[in-house]
Amino acid sequence: MLKFLKRDRRFARRARITVSSCILSLAGLATSQVAPILPTGPLIVDRNSHLVVMEYENWFGPNAVTFQGTAAMPLLQSADMQAVGGGYDSADPNVIQTHLEWFEYMGIDAALIEVTNNVSCIFNSEWFVRKYVSNCTPSFRSYNRTIRDNTGNTYPAWTALGTRLKLIPLLGGIDEDVLYKDIDGTTALEKEINYFGDLMSRYPDRVVIYEGKPLMLIFLGAAQDPSRADHPEWFQIRSWLHDHPEIESRYTFKEMAGYLDSQPYLWAPGVRPTAPVQIDPAYGFWSWVDRLNPTCTVAPYCPYFPSYNVIGNLAGMPGDQRVENFTASIATAGQNGWGCAVSTSNSSPYCADDALRYGHDGSYATFDSFMNYAAQLDPVFLVLHQFNEFVPPDEGFDANTDDDIEPANLWGNDLGIMKQQIEQYRRKVQDREAQN
Repeated sequence: MLKFLKRDRRFARRARITVSSCILSLAGLATSQVAPILPTGPLIVDRNSHLVVMEYENWFGPNAVTFQGTAAMPLLQSADMQAVGGGYDSADPNVIQTHLEWFEYMGIDAALIEVTNNVSCIFNSEWFVRKYVSNCTPSFRSYNRTIRDNTGNTYPAWTALGTRLKLIPLLGGIDEDVLYKDIDGTTALEKEINYFGDLMSRYPDRVVIYEGKPLMLIFLGAAQDPSRADHPEWFQIRSWLHDHPEIESRYTFKEMAGYLDSQPYLWAPGVRPTAPVQIDPAYGFWSWVDRLNPTCTVAPYCPYFPSYNVIGNLAGMPGDQRVENFTASIATAGQNGWGCAVSTSNSSPYCADDALRYGHDGSYATFDSFMNYAAQLDPVFLVLHQFNEFVPPDEGFDANTDDDIEPANLWGNDLGIMKQQIEQYRRKVQDREAQN
């Protein structure tokens, strides 16, 4: 029913990056290094906070994901990657610095970094792999561990650059085997928690503290079974955390799921899709990505409105509540992806329920709508989906059918648009607070 999960990954040989000065010129940024900033310590987030968080993938090279088969090619390039179709190495210091400069320029507060796929293959033993994970070949295991290492390297790399920006890890809860015990008696999920927990303890300036503890998110994939009686994965994870107070007492965990717009059984009672929809507090899922298309008529889910969840005293006065999470996207696919067959009823190559990057007048209509709703909802965490996944089948065939933000050949440079929208969002939030 719900498509476009982050599953297919492609890989390539080691590469180093040569960053062209024209890329920085295109982005409208200075080519100087990030100015050193004194350590700030962890960022304490409470119900009065307003964080803007960018989803950020550190998956590319060496010996990991390539850009082969994708519709768009990032403008950052490596000479060594040309033999495998072009692209860059996420571990290269020049790329890390350039991305950080871009994030500072846009005005984000934190990056959501992820190791969500093949978690048991990455963290568990050979014994476990032979018993439970048949597709975890030595090369596949090596590729995925490179993704882990690239992601973990963001902590020391950003710290060395002296940035104020923070990191929030997104863990993998898609596969049931992340809760199977390895030969040492621990699970892959526990090992991933310990991996990022160790990085947090060594690099406290990168940490977001929420509800009194370092924040970690757990990605569940798309469609969620709402029934606890079925013991769905989301409920198993919550039960596992409850049964491990030594872990739950150290970190704050939030579960993130995809396409909540099309799962009305997860919405709060009485919700109707005429505006963003509230998730039932009994689930409290954060949104990885939601669709937004208020004019589509494709049965059975249209029109689409993104979701949000509310925290606080739900039985009390409205002022006791606060929207916790809302996710905004620059484009979203329909139920069947981005591209649909041209017919007498559909003269466009796009699916009728897509939300495209560009409006008819060339404006960023989809992102504009998302950010307008964000300003109205005033979430604690505004997540922007997404900077640089660049991986099929998530992406489409042109700029309209790709939800990445990083400067690329299909759309050029959208960083100025992002900066402008984030600034407008912050002004609107400040104006609302001043009025209250």
